[in-house]
Amino acid sequence: MASMMWRGAGTRAIVLVAGLAVAPMVHAANDPLDRIDGTEAIQARFDAAAHQTQVSGKVASDLCYSFALPEEWRLTEAGLKAVASNAHLSIGLRSAEELRDMPQPDLAIRDAAALQRDYEELLGQPAQSVSLSSEAGATRWSATWIDVNLPTTSRAMTVETLIVPLSSEWVLELSLSGVESREAYEALAWRLLARLKVEGRAACRN
Repeated sequence: MASMMWRGAGTRAIVLVAGLAVAPMVHAANDPLDRIDGTEAIQARFDAAAHQTQVSGKVASDLCYSFALPEEWRLTEAGLKAVASNAHLSIGLRSAEELRDMPQPDLAIRDAAALQRDYEELLGQPAQSVSLSSEAGATRWSATWIDVNLPTTSRAMTVETLIVPLSSEWVLELSLSGVESREAYEALAWRLLARLKVEGRAACRN
């Protein structure tokens, strides 16, 4: 995970953050707060006894989600940051309305296509390789670019995002970066997806 790109609202500003150099990766997500109501949309609570952080987010009055992360994480402007490491998690939301012009029949696949389109427009060239896979109720999208002008020692960059359908109207984009190794990244991604819950109106009132 050599870099992280974060797409902000409106201007689509890009921020590059240095990370691991093993397999250069950049993780894409929308601003986690740009389509929902401010900082109250995401909450993080560290449980010292369980050594984990419980994260919850509200999409609408009748649609919420939650998951647990190992150890302590704290909210930042771009998502969540692990206290004991350089790991970051960006959390983004995208609506079906935003994706209405994409031809793919599946909402998560439409979101993946939109992410790829945005990055190809940003980088000015198509990706050299693209991968889509399904796991634990999510779609994993990744795309790789190779260019001498890229700010990595290998001149290659891979973008990866986990896309989780929350309903027929919303998808959740989860993007990890700064994880110390590929093995640790996969373990954290698996744990996150395994503990992710989509909840209805009763839970959203809490």
